[in-house]
Amino acid sequence: MPILNKDMTLCISLAARPSNLGTRFHNYLYEEFGLNFIYKAFTTDDINAAIAGVRGLGIRGCSVSMPFKEAVIPLVDAIEPSAEAIESVNTIVNDAGTLTASNTDYEAVAQLIDENALDPAASVLVRGSGGMAKAVVAAFRGAGFDDLTVVARNEAAGAAIADKYGYRTTTVDPAAGHAIIINVTPLGMSGADSDALSFSQAHIDAAETVFDVVAFPAETPLIRAARAAGTPVITGADVIALQAARQFERYTGITPTREQVERASAFSREA
Repeated sequence: MPILNKDMTLCISLAARPSNLGTRFHNYLYEEFGLNFIYKAFTTDDINAAIAGVRGLGIRGCSVSMPFKEAVIPLVDAIEPSAEAIESVNTIVNDAGTLTASNTDYEAVAQLIDENALDPAASVLVRGSGGMAKAVVAAFRGAGFDDLTVVARNEAAGAAIADKYGYRTTTVDPAAGHAIIINVTPLGMSGADSDALSFSQAHIDAAETVFDVVAFPAETPLIRAARAAGTPVITGADVIALQAARQFERYTGITPTREQVERASAFSREA
């Protein structure tokens, strides 16, 4: 990492609970490419002032996490299709005071659908109704999937997502038999829900692909159960690494290789 200097380009994250994942990921790649950049995580009680600071101080890039993903929309100058599709922002790029917003979560899920050759004719079951669920559901709609059900405890939130993209919703688990099952809830995440299995064993056994967006740990109970059953998996580590790589590309103009992304992702998880 270069010694701090007046010409160093600053990128930041804004989150209710800042973590080191993005900080370590981006700074690892800055060092690997020899870039005069630095990345720092922040939180704020005043998102309007924070975004004004991004603009006024010439901060190059800004990652946006909950609860700010929708609040920043009226504060930027342009919105790319990825953010417009789900009315949610996770990335802002500052070009000489012009702020452009996008959503690399949506882009990462769309890329993983393509890379894993998921069949648009397959039936999909998505558990969850939060902001990331919207990105997942929108990406599957964008990829041409017609048979998708959103299962959510919050009936109104589940219906809002399903209705927006023309899918079904329910508050109770449908019978097992969906080809693709996707967890977009905190179940399996480090903490109170770390031992929770987000789908029944019957659902796992019937699935052809198991997808868990929980990023930490990557090996959730759902992913471990799927691996034990010999079922192909897509992990939250895959999502967070790809979305961060797309942010890195926007900030720097450099596209890292998949191997570099994997190394940066591994480094980000060491602490």
